[in-house]
Amino acid sequence: MKLFAVIGNPITHSISPILHNKAMLDLGLECSYSRFELSNGSDIISKFKALSLSGANVTVPYKEFALNLSDKVCDTAKAIGSANTLVLKNQKIYAYNTDADGFLKSIKDFKGIKKALVIGAGGTAKAISYILNKNDIEVCILNRSKHRFSDFINFRCYDWTDFKSEQFDIVVNTTSAGLKDDSLCTPIELLEQVLCDSQFAFDVIYGKKTPFLKLADKYNLTYKDGKDMLLFQAVLAFNLFFDNAFDEEKIEKSMREVLNLKL
Repeated sequence: MKLFAVIGNPITHSISPILHNKAMLDLGLECSYSRFELSNGSDIISKFKALSLSGANVTVPYKEFALNLSDKVCDTAKAIGSANTLVLKNQKIYAYNTDADGFLKSIKDFKGIKKALVIGAGGTAKAISYILNKNDIEVCILNRSKHRFSDFINFRCYDWTDFKSEQFDIVVNTTSAGLKDDSLCTPIELLEQVLCDSQFAFDVIYGKKTPFLKLADKYNLTYKDGKDMLLFQAVLAFNLFFDNAFDEEKIEKSMREVLNLKL
């Protein structure tokens, strides 16, 4: 029986085992998917091997360790600077990033996007900015401070003090501030300036209507939370585990059933 897992810290909140085990069951695969908490990122490959895993998903804060310690790294993960999926092939561990394409699939219904504002400058912002830019969408970065802008040398970057509002087709929040009911990721006056002139909004947080999305609703934007991004990155990772042998629509259908029940 092949074994798979999600690795991170903390990890008890992860619903990846529910999604992957449901798909494995529906596809008739004799596999098992669990979760493991890791205290030291430098041990991620040794833990992968000790558990005799065939594949793993990697969550915060170990995505950079997954990238740097793997035997082979795909071009997307290398460009983004982090990996969220590890696969054992020919006794070597391959690193991939499905966050970027998972986000792109999640906004496929948002048509005509040419210009995007990405709020935040962490790993998720890097993945989203990369895939938008790759698809010929102009990207601007807005963050509280400038200390991480060196990771975004190909983009226009602003902090709160030097940002001047302009028209964006989509505004994407990648920060975790929206987890608190009374907090916004960015000063409300800045958000109101851009949201009132935008078409779409997206928050990577899933399972709740964040203050950011409430503001997007106030200005009548079409918006989404991060549920579909979570789903599609899992679908893509699942297929990587099995050398892309399955129909993505079947994996999606299976995972979406249990995701809708969970959320």
